[in-house]
Amino acid sequence: MVMQNNVNITFGTEALLRFTKELQAKDYSSLFLLVDNHTQEFCLPRFVSQTGLTQLEVLVMEAGEEHKTLQTCENLWNQLSERGADRNSALINLGGGVVTDLGGFVACTFKRGIDFYNLPTTLLAMVDASVGGKTGIDLGALKNQIGIIEEPKQVLIDAQWLQTLPQKELRSGFAEMLKHGLISNKDYWEQLKSLPKLEADTLAEFIKPSVAIKKQVVLEDPREKHLRKILNFGHTLGHAIESYYLTHPEKKRLLHGEAIAIGMVMEAYLGVSCCSLSNVAAEEIKKTFAQFYPPVEIDAQDREGILELLRHDKKNKAGRVNFVLLKSIGVPEIDVKVPQELFTQAFEFYGNS
Repeated sequence: MVMQNNVNITFGTEALLRFTKELQAKDYSSLFLLVDNHTQEFCLPRFVSQTGLTQLEVLVMEAGEEHKTLQTCENLWNQLSERGADRNSALINLGGGVVTDLGGFVACTFKRGIDFYNLPTTLLAMVDASVGGKTGIDLGALKNQIGIIEEPKQVLIDAQWLQTLPQKELRSGFAEMLKHGLISNKDYWEQLKSLPKLEADTLAEFIKPSVAIKKQVVLEDPREKHLRKILNFGHTLGHAIESYYLTHPEKKRLLHGEAIAIGMVMEAYLGVSCCSLSNVAAEEIKKTFAQFYPPVEIDAQDREGILELLRHDKKNKAGRVNFVLLKSIGVPEIDVKVPQELFTQAFEFYGNS
């Protein structure tokens, strides 16, 4: 199945089988494949077996958000140059959101831009990171501060990759799917929150609806001037939480979706205070996320560190923190200014089960 829009998004294993012929028709001078050390082990053999692409130059990066850095990019740029890549080369990104984000950025900046393709292998990358053309890297503890908006030549989404994922990776991607329901489609939210448990085969059925929701938003506002901002629900506090737990030496890191889940619960509380979201809806949101996500203890010192990172959020304007909040489930409001004294109450709302 091909989604008709400004980028070719293809679903299913059959898309992977056609990929070789499509690449051959492009007549690239050389093909490079970027994987991390996880996808090198669990996904690369199947990719080579099914596509027959044995002449690829394979580039390997370390897995994890902590490696989404300029240093990793520099290493990959050097490898591309040393292995003879030119402006008619192409880069295939096989991996999760870190690989597709960073690989896209590497491709966009090498020799002022070479073609790249995204083959997302995690649920999060399938429904979020590989759609919409956002590429980029982190700047220290600050997420996605450096980047370019540029669509890949093609995105190939094959749900079979989900079979390689542990439960926490499924949870991470599921958070973005729940977000799609909260910001645009109450019926979709109801379907997802009613799932008894998260299994790869079940979640695979919801990938297309989530991709369709995000893609429609991106098509209407590709540069994030207005409507696309709704995709940031839960991410203003969520990104600060993710960065804090990633960089704190004594804290266990949270996956992106785990942090965004906390952010959505907290921002549901802010929606009650600053928009028209009902207390009943906010409690429903909190209860739903508690059903799927283990609680995270956030003490007073943690709160201070998180709020310090919040002040550097890239969506801020003139020093003001801008939020996407909910007026009701399925109805968001952008550019909401939130009094700082509400942040403490939002943390307490999350922590009080």
